[in-house]
Amino acid sequence: MPDQHWPCAQCGADLRFVPGATELKCDHCGHIQPIPARPKARALGEIALSRGLADDLTEAQTQSVQSTPCPNCGALVEFKGAEHATRCPFCATPVVTTTGETRKIKPQAVLPFVLSEAQARQAMTDWLGSLWFAPNGLQEYARKGRALSGLYVPYWTFDADTRSSYRGARGDHYYTTETYVSDGKTRTRQVQHTRWSAASGRVARDFDDVLVLASQSLPRDYTDALAPWDLSALEPYDADYLAGFTAEGYTVPLADGHAIGREVMEGVIERDVRRDIGGDEQRVDHVDTDWSAETFKHILLPIWMAAYRYNGRAYRFVVNGQTGKVQGERPWSKWKIAFAVLLVLIAAGVFFALNQNR
Repeated sequence: MPDQHWPCAQCGADLRFVPGATELKCDHCGHIQPIPARPKARALGEIALSRGLADDLTEAQTQSVQSTPCPNCGALVEFKGAEHATRCPFCATPVVTTTGETRKIKPQAVLPFVLSEAQARQAMTDWLGSLWFAPNGLQEYARKGRALSGLYVPYWTFDADTRSSYRGARGDHYYTTETYVSDGKTRTRQVQHTRWSAASGRVARDFDDVLVLASQSLPRDYTDALAPWDLSALEPYDADYLAGFTAEGYTVPLADGHAIGREVMEGVIERDVRRDIGGDEQRVDHVDTDWSAETFKHILLPIWMAAYRYNGRAYRFVVNGQTGKVQGERPWSKWKIAFAVLLVLIAAGVFFALNQNR
C-alpha cells in the first residue's frame, strides 16, 4: 500500500504506531495520540463469497489503486496521488507505475503489531543461536545488522459449513502364527494381516477463518510456519495502525485464494472421514461435500522481516509480529559440520580401539 504520513499535532513530525498499544507516538517531541476505538461486530463482518467472486461488492468494500508488481520479487507496489516511481519495500528495487487504476478489495481488519523491532530482533537472534551448525559470523552479522522491516502482509480468511458423505473401506489388523526354520532351528513369529470391510457414512465440519496468504513476495512455507495467529485480536481496519510500517497489496486473487482454502478444508474433511471410518487403516474412495454459508475477509497480519547477505549469499528471516515465532532459510556452517564429522570419526575410532584391546 502507498506510503502515508501521520503528522504530529504538536510539531508536525511523523507519528508511528506503538506495537502493543493503541496509540501513535511522535519520536521527535514525545506526543501521544490515541487511536479511537471502533465497534468490531459490523466492521469485522464476513462478506458472502459468491459476491466477492462475482465482483459484486459495494463501493465501501473496494478501492481504486494505482499499482504494479515488483519486477524482482513480485510484491504488489501501490502508488498514491501523482507519485509515479518508488522503491519496492521488500527488496528496494526501483519500480515505475503503469498507467490506469485497478479496483481492489479493501482490508476489513488488521492485526496490530505486538512486538517491537527490538523484541523481534532478539527473537530472531535467539532462533539463530538455537540452530546447530549455523555460522557464528551470520549470528553476529544479524545481531549488528540493519533494522528489521515491519510489514503488514495480506491474507484471505474463509468460512464454510460442510456436510460430507463418503465411501471407503476399514482395515482391521489381525495376526497369525507362522512357523519357520532359521539356523537349523524351528521358530515361530507373528504375522500381521488386514481384514477389509466396506464403510460409508457422513461427517460435518464448520470452518472458521481458514487463513490463506494473499502475497507472492514471501514463500508460503515461511508464513505458514508462523502460525498460529490469535485472530480474536483483530481490529477493524484503520490506517493509523500502519503508521511507521509498510503494508503490501494482495497479489493472490480471491478466486485463487479460495481454491487454496478449499484444498486446506478438504484435507481436514478427509482426516474427519478417516477418523469416522476407524480401524487400523482406512481407504477413502469418494467424498461428496455440500458447501454452504461460504464467506471471506481480507485482513492484514504483522510480520517483521530481515534479509542479510553473508559470504555472498542472501538469507531471509520472518518473525511473527504478534508471537515472536521465527522462520527462515536455515544457514549451514561447513566448518562446523566438518568438525562434527571429525569428532564422530574420532569417537568411533576410540570405541573400535578399546574393543580391539579387550
